[in-house]
Amino acid sequence: MGSMFTAQRMKILGAGLIAAALLTLYLMLGPPRLLAKSESPDFCAGCHVMESEYVAFMHSGAHRRNKCVDCHLPNDNVVMHYVWKSIDGMKDVAFFHSGHVPDRITLSDHGAKVVQANCIRCHSQLVSQMDTSSRNCWNCHRRITHTGTGSIETL
Repeated sequence: MGSMFTAQRMKILGAGLIAAALLTLYLMLGPPRLLAKSESPDFCAGCHVMESEYVAFMHSGAHRRNKCVDCHLPNDNVVMHYVWKSIDGMKDVAFFHSGHVPDRITLSDHGAKVVQANCIRCHSQLVSQMDTSSRNCWNCHRRITHTGTGSIETL
């Protein structure tokens, strides 16, 4: 009886994994431009808690041509990009729908490493002679952050 129960659990688990993989493929490739829409600043600002960050971003000069994912997701590996897009997206959804959104949205340690790597990736020639391992770019370039952009200041 125990082996039959285990076999049944394995079939259910296998079916669940197949269903999850098919759903993921559908969401990535199925609905027209869903993936592209989910990478736009307008999509990210869809949560009302991101409104002040979005407004500050829209006043950020040259960087407002970028998408949120250009800075906030790993961009050196397409697999890691989508793995972290999924992780961060589900975390944001959980915070938003549980009502546990922090008053001040800050970068996690992982997020800071990702943003720093993306600054270096985009500005590699400019920073080639600088110490980028012990200092974050936004320590000097304070106006680049969402909270200190132009004349817009959030929390």
